[in-house]
Amino acid sequence: MGPSKSVHVKSLTGQTPGTKSAFGSITSLDAGSFPILERLSIRRLLLAPSAVREPHWHANGNELGYCLRGQVLVTIAGNHSRRDTFTISPGEMFFIPSGEMHHIENIGTEEAEFILAFSNERPEDFGLSGTFGCMTDAVLGNTFGLPAAQFAALPRSAQDVHFAALPQGSPPEIAARHINPYKLSLEAAQAPISSPAGSAHTAKGDVWPVLKDIAMFSVHVSDAGMREVHWHPQTAEMGFVVQGQARMTVLSPGGNVDTYELKPGDVYFIPRAYPHHIEDIGSGDIHFLIFFDQAIPADIGAKSMVSCYAPEVVAATFGVNVANLPDFPFTAADPLIVPRVNPVDK
Repeated sequence: MGPSKSVHVKSLTGQTPGTKSAFGSITSLDAGSFPILERLSIRRLLLAPSAVREPHWHANGNELGYCLRGQVLVTIAGNHSRRDTFTISPGEMFFIPSGEMHHIENIGTEEAEFILAFSNERPEDFGLSGTFGCMTDAVLGNTFGLPAAQFAALPRSAQDVHFAALPQGSPPEIAARHINPYKLSLEAAQAPISSPAGSAHTAKGDVWPVLKDIAMFSVHVSDAGMREVHWHPQTAEMGFVVQGQARMTVLSPGGNVDTYELKPGDVYFIPRAYPHHIEDIGSGDIHFLIFFDQAIPADIGAKSMVSCYAPEVVAATFGVNVANLPDFPFTAADPLIVPRVNPVDK
């Protein structure tokens, strides 16, 4: 199968960064560049050592971030002067509520890389630099109780800086290394779903109560496993391919079938309740970051779903005799990831 031309797939890493400087870059897929997206969008953030993503906020969506590499310091300036500050390392995540100002500061010695998802298909950003830049010296002076002249040196532009360089500083305060409700050490926790076929670490509302309108599964599928045929009632799905070669099939209303291949850096989107599957077609594991537009996404898998109905109902559905049905195993609890007992289809 050649390169995918599916409406469900777009390369994130293949896009030109919308914002780029010597200190970092932001590459985005939203409804403008990936029209199928609804209630979800995604960005890739690269941040150079000793660089900072300026304090900023998102007006219309919550943010969920996953660290692929590097070490950063995150500070959130929240409601009623609340301050949360914590470090993030590979395999860890952060959550930023909509409208709360936050920064990301690279405190490591290597470039940091993050995948950021938002609970809106067209997220809106505001930065501290642009917000101050559009206000007069007198307005800023009155806000802080200072003479207007003290603000004369600040740039007068409504355009955000986005990135800046910091001097080599001190290590973060000890408190920043402590447990914080807006931080989750996802990959360090025991995977609630694990078998030789694969595993899933879950960042969702029942284990991370601060989440709202967004969740994520870090899914590993081995070359001996497959993500079964399934769908998510009332929940859309957006996935980012971290590692491996995979294939998906999605069914759309009216009998439209879309089968496509995925490679590292690709993003796919599945609308709510559309049936689909994921299989490993390469060598070694595949690793996906799978985002949902609900804090606690629901899941219906074909393996357990068939067990909900009498054999006569299933046989009538397919127009065959009961004796000709496959020997469907009774499945009380859906496994999510199943062993692959057949070779990959060509």
